[in-house]
Amino acid sequence: MRILHLTPGTGSFHCGSCLRDNALVKALRARGHDAVIVPLYLPLVTDSEEANPDASVRVGGIALYLQQKFPLFRFAPRWLRTLVNDEGRLRDASRKLGMTSAKDLGEMTVGSLKGQKGRQWPEWARLVKWIETEAKPDVISLSNSLLIGLAPALAKQVGVPIVVSLQGEDSFLDTLVEPYRTEAWDLMKENAKSVTRFIAPSRFYAELMSSRLGVGPSAMSVVYNGLNFDLYDQERNEPEAPTIGYLARMIHGKGLTTLVDAFIELANRHSVPNLRLRIAGAHTDADIAYVAGLKMKLSKAGLLNRVTFEPNITFAEKAKFLHEITIFSVPATYGEAFGLYVAEAQACGVPVVQPRHGAFPELIAVTQGGVLVTPDDVQALAQGLEDLLLDPKKREQLSTFGKFQARAAFSASRMAERFENVLTSPAA
Repeated sequence: MRILHLTPGTGSFHCGSCLRDNALVKALRARGHDAVIVPLYLPLVTDSEEANPDASVRVGGIALYLQQKFPLFRFAPRWLRTLVNDEGRLRDASRKLGMTSAKDLGEMTVGSLKGQKGRQWPEWARLVKWIETEAKPDVISLSNSLLIGLAPALAKQVGVPIVVSLQGEDSFLDTLVEPYRTEAWDLMKENAKSVTRFIAPSRFYAELMSSRLGVGPSAMSVVYNGLNFDLYDQERNEPEAPTIGYLARMIHGKGLTTLVDAFIELANRHSVPNLRLRIAGAHTDADIAYVAGLKMKLSKAGLLNRVTFEPNITFAEKAKFLHEITIFSVPATYGEAFGLYVAEAQACGVPVVQPRHGAFPELIAVTQGGVLVTPDDVQALAQGLEDLLLDPKKREQLSTFGKFQARAAFSASRMAERFENVLTSPAA
């Protein structure tokens, strides 16, 4: 089966969706499919060799922005299009992610979701034409529902099944300013009518998005995200000083403020001597002020010397990081659709402490590799961390269960098998 998987890149930092997409395409190939990943917006950043290392960005983010702002850009000469789609230029632009005005962000999102009726369509039309005349897939897979503006044209011009993965888009759409928020959700519901099947990474998210997109449960399938955990294999090297680890983008929404506050609370209790905190993950120019504020808070508490910030680490550094911490927590403030970082930590034998919302209860029920606490509650998080840090027997138990179960349930091969089952089911 020829499967064309369209996925947005980030250009300069790792994101869970890119890692999942790259692992999925590789695993589908291992199962005998002609699977191809097509980067959009920005170049891909992955934990291992890209599934298509020579693939260029088909629709560049700069070109889309210029098309949205200046409709006459459709008449731009080829040399100018080549210039703005240069990989180096796209990677430079990616470092400014999050610095776009709220109005521009809303306009760009809605402009994409409008599909053929939007200003960006001349750029997208080239992609659709290429898919129709050259790529010629048996199935088109959109890696997230923010690409759903393509669905009506793809369904009409290409005429093959269209599957759309759901990866937490509601948390982004709900932050858009009005009128863009309402307009975006209305367009999502309309475009959903052209989708053959939606694939959610958890039962929690399948139920949520079934309601928000106005589609029945029969249009939803659940395929847990996965990775090739063989790449993470190395010996655990727990530190002498008890260390809490955080590995996600350094933003408030991932719960970093809550974790820092819980660390300060726990350190002030003096119940866990010599406690440390290591914070790693994506860090863009837009995050500089936020992280500086956290450092100032830690400095005032006299604890900055016990905390390390490790921005934009490589895959090798990440694997090493996960084997050098005692416990792990990313206490996201919103209902995560999955939380690939939780699967990564547990697959490396690290017990996790997560909020009791979103997909986290579902994941912990599968792995038995962590504990749950009240969401957005500094005291509850501090207590959960303290209890686990003071109980080595429980940590060992959670480590053993979590590592085995996470690798079994959230492997790339298992994900590809489930994904294949969706594509070959009669409903698809």
